[in-house]
Amino acid sequence: MNESAAYSILNGLEKVKGIAHPPVHLWHPDNVKDIDMHIRANGEWVHEGTVIKRERLVHLFASVLRKEDDNYYLVTPVEKCRILVEDAPFIAILLRNEGKGKTQKLSFTTNMAEEVNCDSDHALRIDIDPDSDEPAPYIHIRDGLEARINRNVFYQLMDLLVTEPWQGKNWLGLWSADQFFPVMLDPS
Repeated sequence: MNESAAYSILNGLEKVKGIAHPPVHLWHPDNVKDIDMHIRANGEWVHEGTVIKRERLVHLFASVLRKEDDNYYLVTPVEKCRILVEDAPFIAILLRNEGKGKTQKLSFTTNMAEEVNCDSDHALRIDIDPDSDEPAPYIHIRDGLEARINRNVFYQLMDLLVTEPWQGKNWLGLWSADQFFPVMLDPS
């Protein structure tokens, strides 16, 4: 998905934005199976080799997605279907920033039109690829499910970096909801 397409996704998802998720955490069916469905790293949902184009159907699947250990399942009261996820099941496509410094509040919107505030329940983390030093930023969305932060939003975050002492060293990081999220050691 190109980054300009990410903004058009939100228009189609406005109809389902804010709808509560089913209580998948309460469903523990005995019928467990694997299905030929996966979520690509670019956010596309694929079933039997074909990209699912109906956004409302993708949103429905996303609403019953659950992560257990390193596995992802679509869960209903009667069955649990394991699917593959290449990276993270969602992509953070928009960033909203209010305030500055320690009172700053960052909120992210996903390609599934879910909005979360970056805070202790929705932590920001950045993995660094040991071979390429390429950052892989994520935000926790719900119940162990994360969104990969797209490149455009990541660059916006990098513009907000501040230097703060953290664990005895100076770190570059971000404030949100009175919490500091370290990104990297300050090289200066």
